[in-house]
Amino acid sequence: MLLLAMDTATPAVTVALHDGEAVVASSGQVDARRHGELLLPAVDRVLKDAGLTLDAVTGIVVGVGPGPYTGLRVGLVTAAAFSSALGVPVHGLCTLDGLAYASGIDEPFAVATDARRKEVYWARYEDSRTRVTDAAVDRPAEIAERLAGLPVVGAGARLYPEAFPDARDPEHQSAAALAALAAERLAAGGEGFLDPLPLYLRRPDAQVPKNYKVVTPT
Repeated sequence: MLLLAMDTATPAVTVALHDGEAVVASSGQVDARRHGELLLPAVDRVLKDAGLTLDAVTGIVVGVGPGPYTGLRVGLVTAAAFSSALGVPVHGLCTLDGLAYASGIDEPFAVATDARRKEVYWARYEDSRTRVTDAAVDRPAEIAERLAGLPVVGAGARLYPEAFPDARDPEHQSAAALAALAAERLAAGGEGFLDPLPLYLRRPDAQVPKNYKVVTPT
């Protein structure tokens, strides 16, 4: 097994290789505006660090969000392209699950990432492997009471400390954690994966104008 994992649903552009037992190489860079520029060089870098070539990959792991439209689609389209070129499967995972898994927390907690527009993407967890709610998007003040007393992992907790006073690491997504979670689920029979389709939770910022101005002669 050699899994190539990637996630661009958050400001972190992150890539990792996992051989079924351990992460063999990883890369991460936080830049919310350069997902398209950074992802493929990161793939090249982890393959070089591991002394491997792309054709050694047996499966793709990709974070499906939730996340903003532009960044999220970069990872998903790249994963689909690699899958088609290599003839290997794509395993989708909720981005929040990767952050939860990386936390290692073994008690109830939540994960919150920055959704912009003064909102967060979030979900509750029983432990680092068990999500107990669907991913959602809300204003921090609207969910602060529901998450009161719980540790909150992710950048969303650090952005809104008044709503989430018990912020925990990690702040940013790691493809290494996403790959390790995928390897664990594959070893257990392959349950718990999502279709590699974007989990947006809301409409994109860009909208088609409702009224067009006529500029041609009648």
